[in-house]
Amino acid sequence: MKISTFLYCLNQGIKNIRRNKLFSLASVGTIAACIFMMGIMYSVIANFQHMVSKAGESVIITVFFEQGISTDKITLLQQRIEQRSEVATVSYTSAEQAWEDFKKDYFASNPELAEGFKDDNPLANSAYFEIRLSDVSMQPTLVSFLESQSGIRQVNYSDVTASALTDFAKMVGYVSMTIILVLLAVGVFLISNTVMIGIAVRKEEIKIMKLIGATDYFVRAPFIVEGIIIGIVGAAIPIFGLYFVYQKVISYLMGQFQTITGKFSFLSVGKVFSIMTPMALIIGGGIGLLGSIITIRKHLKV
Repeated sequence: MKISTFLYCLNQGIKNIRRNKLFSLASVGTIAACIFMMGIMYSVIANFQHMVSKAGESVIITVFFEQGISTDKITLLQQRIEQRSEVATVSYTSAEQAWEDFKKDYFASNPELAEGFKDDNPLANSAYFEIRLSDVSMQPTLVSFLESQSGIRQVNYSDVTASALTDFAKMVGYVSMTIILVLLAVGVFLISNTVMIGIAVRKEEIKIMKLIGATDYFVRAPFIVEGIIIGIVGAAIPIFGLYFVYQKVISYLMGQFQTITGKFSFLSVGKVFSIMTPMALIIGGGIGLLGSIITIRKHLKV
């Protein structure tokens, strides 16, 4: 496309918006409302998923070894487990360390009672791995792998906790996707109406342009530009508002509910908006483009 042609299409698109100020403002306002709601949904969902991920890190699989297993075999098992993609960390506790930890917990007030086991460790076969997952939904796969390994006597895990966290994450995703699709449909509908009015206003002008040899692309381009501009402007406006709202809300929660925020961490403003900003602009422009194309095909016969 020539620069002059691009500038003409841009100029005509802006003129169309000015001609239909009322409908253009209504479309921008609706897109802004849609993107604002989507931004709120994204902020909530992203933080929920972040919290679920953090909660998933507390899900631990404990692995006990067969009696008489060698240190080399334990080291080899640890290396194999650490290579798994679903594993975050693997920590090893020896039988001696297990007994020391037990004494601290249960004989803290009467340490002399533990002296009777000085030369006979009652937890001699209690060495174990503690495995933290990088993805809690992959727990069944990892458990199957662990149970198939020689040298492992027992694998302890919480299937209920892992399933609950996975199901909750899926539910949040499905609900948010449904709401976003509804909002997108509303935005496309309103932009379609705005562009349709622009086509009706310029109907005679379009006929003249066709008579003097204007191409279909040249006639349609200004309406596509109009839709994209409306979509991008409608997306840009709420992003600024959401930035300050999110910042204030997180600061308030951190200050007022220190007990809760001590257990749950929120995503930073930068991390949320580094994804939300380009996503909102792309969605806004995409809504405008889609609405324009649908209307042009339906109402502009060139």
